[in-house]
Amino acid sequence: MEDDSHLAGDLLIRNATLHGGDGAPPVQGDLAVCDGQILAVGSGLQGRFGQIIDGTGLALAPGFIDVHTHDDAIALEQGAMLSKLSQGVTTVVTGNCGVSLAPELPKDLSEQVPPLDLLGGLDAFSYPRFADYITALRAAGPDMNVVPLVGHTVLRVRAMGADLNRPATSAEIAAMRSDLLDALAAGAVGLSTGLAYPPARFATTEEIATLVADVAQAGRLWTTHMRDERSGVVSAVAETLDIARRTGARVLISHHKCCGDAAFGLSRTTLEMIAEARRTMDVDLDVYPYTASSTVLNPVFARDSHRVTVSWSDSHPEAVGRDLHEIAADWGLSEAETLDRLKPGGAIYHQMDEADLRHILAFGPSLIGSDGLPRDRRPHPRLWGSFPRVLGHYARDEGLFPLETAIAKMTGQTADALQLRNRGRLVPGYVADLVMFDPKTVADAATYADPICLSLGIERVWIGGQLAYAEGVARCNGLGQTLAATPSTEAVA
Repeated sequence: MEDDSHLAGDLLIRNATLHGGDGAPPVQGDLAVCDGQILAVGSGLQGRFGQIIDGTGLALAPGFIDVHTHDDAIALEQGAMLSKLSQGVTTVVTGNCGVSLAPELPKDLSEQVPPLDLLGGLDAFSYPRFADYITALRAAGPDMNVVPLVGHTVLRVRAMGADLNRPATSAEIAAMRSDLLDALAAGAVGLSTGLAYPPARFATTEEIATLVADVAQAGRLWTTHMRDERSGVVSAVAETLDIARRTGARVLISHHKCCGDAAFGLSRTTLEMIAEARRTMDVDLDVYPYTASSTVLNPVFARDSHRVTVSWSDSHPEAVGRDLHEIAADWGLSEAETLDRLKPGGAIYHQMDEADLRHILAFGPSLIGSDGLPRDRRPHPRLWGSFPRVLGHYARDEGLFPLETAIAKMTGQTADALQLRNRGRLVPGYVADLVMFDPKTVADAATYADPICLSLGIERVWIGGQLAYAEGVARCNGLGQTLAATPSTEAVA
């Protein structure tokens, strides 16, 4: 570049392996930061900087974007995001699977409606309007950037109460639309659905299409935990694509997987369908790098699993960490009876095939999301290990794809899918959300037996140019921004 001796800023990182976030091969070079933004990227940058770091032997990438989380509640608590910071994550998408903390639930509900208890009890859903949750986020000063979705199941419970095992009436759909439009106006980046769960299972395709049409009209995103991720997964993908085609909505298929032996191998068909649809539509998908899922206790999920481990149980906390079949044997009950007695609670379900997982991970458009559940007493290891597992195990050790491809799935591609402005790439003028890691040692340490473990090889994380994580410690809290949508559909602080 031309004479750059005039450069001045807060931070200069020299001699790093720069991964730009676009999937291109990395280059050796320097990156300068000033006032929270990337000032310059090049070779041999010179100038006056408050701090200079030697990045020799280390990779420098945009901060990772966790496209699928249930961090709605802990995003309000400063110092509660170490599980994500320690993976290099700087941005989380909340409100997934039809579950968001706002708007508030009806006050006459006698008990929480699963899967809303993924986020907490009835008292956690205390924000009258979605705008109130946005206000609370901004007042709390989240530890990382938050991209908020509004959940369809919450809207459905608000309109229908506990009487959910039926299609909604036209008046109830109108009530959902009113709440949805209010949330979109307040800054919700889109709508999420969780159609596999009982509270939304009876929602008709027309109910969903009516709401998604409003999302499309606003230029926002529809994310969906599809109606079936088991033997009916092909039909569920077809329904999803049909709704997106009819409404013109951008759609993101959540944690795409094929569960249960009868579904093994179906990813080849579903990915072919998605690839074909992408020729004319905006269709994305995310995936987490494990063959076990985790959610609330559900007999259908348990039935198709080779192993079920209790991750939390309010009624029997002593059962946490134990396998369902062992508890059933001790209690002299069937597994279905045992599961019912353990409620409310959650579990880890071992029910996927490694070949399907690899196929979905290697699919070019797939994005990475953790789907971690921070409320679980003994969480799935994906909460602490998803991103380093992709970088270390699948990219470096297994050679499933190059490191630059893995990084793009966590950064630039995700920013594009979310229409995030000025994030996800190492480009001058972009926000300086950064992660520096050792590509030779980066790895997940969390396991099913010991799930709360810092990942290896993540050296430093910056949010908005300020150091947020280093040497296994969160260095500064409250650096994040609430990336709410504007009427122009661009996600901004």
